[in-house]
Amino acid sequence: METTMEVMTIQRYIHTSPRKLRLVADMVRKMEPTKALNFLEFTPKYAAKPLYSAIKTALANAKQRGIETEKLSFKKLEINESIKMRRYRAGTRGRVKPYKRRMSHIKIVLSDDLNLKSQMSNVKTEKENLNSSKEVVVDDSADKTKSTEGGMTESSK
Repeated sequence: METTMEVMTIQRYIHTSPRKLRLVADMVRKMEPTKALNFLEFTPKYAAKPLYSAIKTALANAKQRGIETEKLSFKKLEINESIKMRRYRAGTRGRVKPYKRRMSHIKIVLSDDLNLKSQMSNVKTEKENLNSSKEVVVDDSADKTKSTEGGMTESSK
């Protein structure tokens, strides 16, 4: 019986809002980490850069432990909210307009579990089967009453 190895990396206090980081993380979550690095390298989002460095660090930690990086997959890729810096902008008539600069934490857990990879591929095939089996049914019975002048319908006359 082969034991599974896990590697965890946490990047804290990243100066990008969690919402923007989650958009990029959702694109990468189902990929293998090495493919995700190639994808993030050419992603035109500002949030791709800190996520790229976090995944690179996680892969380096795995290599340090002696795990082959080709066998790894994402077990968790969490984007959590960090502290909010409160800032102020000058408003009209000497007033103050407050706003918050949001920061985030990235938590990555990589695993070399083969069962995890097979589960992810099964989920992908099930989604493809559901998308291909959907049928569109058009119901024309909703247009039985047609509106005429004065706001009255033909059925109410």
